[in-house]
Amino acid sequence: MLDYRRVRNGERAAAAIPERTSMSGTKRSEIRPGLEVQIVQKPHQRSGLLTRGVVKVVLTKSPTHPHGIKVRLETGEVGRVKEIVSQE
Repeated sequence: MLDYRRVRNGERAAAAIPERTSMSGTKRSEIRPGLEVQIVQKPHQRSGLLTRGVVKVVLTKSPTHPHGIKVRLETGEVGRVKEIVSQE
């Protein structure tokens, strides 16, 4: 991923920004019960409203999913993982 920043003479220069490694929630191998995550529920996909909680069950069977691994939280809410908050 490149980020364009202004340099002193007004021209733009590309500066590499380190990408977030494996914190996006798209790999099933990184999601397990007990992790604190942020999910987006189906009714909130358009608004992007995130819900924080602890994973109870991993529902997605495939090793990856481009929109996030589907999980059920301990509170019973179901959604796709958008971010892993803690790596307990």
